[in-house]
Amino acid sequence: MSMIEFKDVQKYYGDFHALYDINLKIDAGETVVLIGPSGSGKSTLIRTINGLEEIEEGQLEVDGFDLHDPKTDMNKIRKNVGMVFQHFNLYNNKTVIENIMLAPRLVLKRDEAENKKIAMELLEQVGLVDKANAMPSSLSGGQKQRIAIARSLAMKPKALLFDEPTSALDPEMIGDVLDVMRDIAKNSSMTMLVVTHEMSFAKAVADRVIFMADGRILEDSSTEAFFDNPKEPRAKKFLSQVEHH
Repeated sequence: MSMIEFKDVQKYYGDFHALYDINLKIDAGETVVLIGPSGSGKSTLIRTINGLEEIEEGQLEVDGFDLHDPKTDMNKIRKNVGMVFQHFNLYNNKTVIENIMLAPRLVLKRDEAENKKIAMELLEQVGLVDKANAMPSSLSGGQKQRIAIARSLAMKPKALLFDEPTSALDPEMIGDVLDVMRDIAKNSSMTMLVVTHEMSFAKAVADRVIFMADGRILEDSSTEAFFDNPKEPRAKKFLSQVEHH
């Protein structure tokens, strides 16, 4: 059963053609990593899935809803599709646990005791139980990102989108965040779509790798096939560049 499906999707910014002829199907429970050079359209693509960017042409279905249909209620989709951004987006005036409990309280009307219990379990999962009552300003970037992941998980989404979740972090903090993402991929049935430059993560966790350049999907293959023998010359070149850094 496909969770996300793009059919001939086009996206423009004025005259600039940002996404060309995107055809892509992601099944429920799959972990898919999206890679490619900067400016290739990866973030644009992932942001169309929860309506942060609108598509101009084609069809995009998420969890059975047609995003291009004006009658579709985007809030319903966002309930089931979580997003983790490059820059955390935590509420600085709320404690860590309040950040995690906020959306389930407002959107799901979750019982307060239950909400707190789930929030504490998630803090345990991301290794930050001791930070429950801390303010975000006292956390490192890596800790903030792990809290942002816990906050997304608190909604119990069917799918989780990650838009370069480690690119704003210091190198020594990246591992902790990737460990949490690995844990989610291995131990949950959630659909994950991850835009990243972390090739070791892609190799370890992805079911499939999508390679994009210039707004197009140039390659879509199993992780093993992609890293052993990319078909597309641009993918080969990209891999040789990132793997030598």
